Amino acid sequence: MMFRIFIRTISTTVSLSGKKNFRKFLLYNKRGTRLFKQQRAANPALFPDMPIDKRGVRDTGVTIDGKFIEIAEKIPELVVPNLEGCKFKPYVSYKAPDVVQSEFTCQDLFNAVYAQKIIDDWKSGKLNEDGSSSEPSDEETLSAEVAWAKARKTGSDIF
Repeated sequence: MMFRIFIRTISTTVSLSGKKNFRKFLLYNKRGTRLFKQQRAANPALFPDMPIDKRGVRDTGVTIDGKFIEIAEKIPELVVPNLEGCKFKPYVSYKAPDVVQSEFTCQDLFNAVYAQKIIDDWKSGKLNEDGSSSEPSDEETLSAEVAWAKARKTGSDIF
């Protein structure tokens, strides 16, 4: 058998010390059923006194003379690469070692791309009087526009 003992207690604390300030708990767009919200969204002229709070979401168009005009350039576009056949997993384990790497400077970029070619041209005597190569490589003959486009391609920062 199980016996229950009921004990009546008296609280000596002030009743207002546990008062909650519910004004800081902002509950936007919580009033009404889903059907009511759909009706309000379809025809906001019927409910002018109930503004819809957007909570930091930007509009994808403009309102002109009471009509909402959608602007295609303002609609966000998610660019996601195709990861079929990718052997990497979509997460990094916490057990992975920390990688400490110094800042990649302009001098490092020059050494990685051009330095060895200049040294080889100088040793073999393939430099002109002005110091330019007599047999330039593909990277040396690129126009500014093509070099700019190649620098912004996906994976161009991987050496």
